[in-house]
Amino acid sequence: MTALRYANLALLVAFPIAWFAPLLRAGFLPLFGLNEISVISGLQALWETDVALALLVTFFAIFAPYLKTLGLALIHFGLLRRKVLPALDILGKLAMADVFLIAIYIVVIKGIGVGKVETAWGLYLFTGCILGSIFISFRSRRR
Repeated sequence: MTALRYANLALLVAFPIAWFAPLLRAGFLPLFGLNEISVISGLQALWETDVALALLVTFFAIFAPYLKTLGLALIHFGLLRRKVLPALDILGKLAMADVFLIAIYIVVIKGIGVGKVETAWGLYLFTGCILGSIFISFRSRRR
């Protein structure tokens, strides 16, 4: 159980790093340079164009995974009842939806052939954080 506690606490640090890390590099036509896009920079651009979608993505990318991680930490330290684990599992699944949105974006852009998209290390970090959180939640439920 101690390893789960430390792994979960590490996620409290890893998530903010993943939000600012480059998820992908995108550019218009292969001739131009590629701009790095992170969760935060993508949200900033989204807030300027579509507020409703920005609210949804902000919840999926930032609030859902962080609330789940905080909830698991409270459970691990005996400050929250284990009865909330099913609700925390739902938050984890919602957070995974953001990774799927990014993957769909990459597939669509590559399929059109107008722009160029490359995945960056932040996408793997963000995905790893989400999957790690789901694993920690699963192991916490079994104990």
